[in-house]
Amino acid sequence: MNSNPTDTWPFDQPRNCATFTMRQVMDGSEPILLVSHDEDDHSWQFIGSSDASMADAMLVALEEVVKVDPTVLEVADLEPGWQAVRETVGGSWSRRVHPPVPEDER
Repeated sequence: MNSNPTDTWPFDQPRNCATFTMRQVMDGSEPILLVSHDEDDHSWQFIGSSDASMADAMLVALEEVVKVDPTVLEVADLEPGWQAVRETVGGSWSRRVHPPVPEDER
């Protein structure tokens, strides 16, 4: 970790903040196509191209996700309660309000 006090970190959470992602993202078999900044606890989620399942879920430090895909820095200013999506790596991010979660999925 870089502890240089002049180093800038654009996320609202520290580098070592636990984030949710998928095994496929961390092993490089899927790109990050969905970034979610949760409204309730300000946590971050980085999801690949397949449907996210609990079997593939991982908790990793935010800086580890940035190392795997530095383009997520482009959405570091995403407001809580919002998501960013894209079709491909290198594609432009589209921002949207996080869709409502059905009651039975909370």
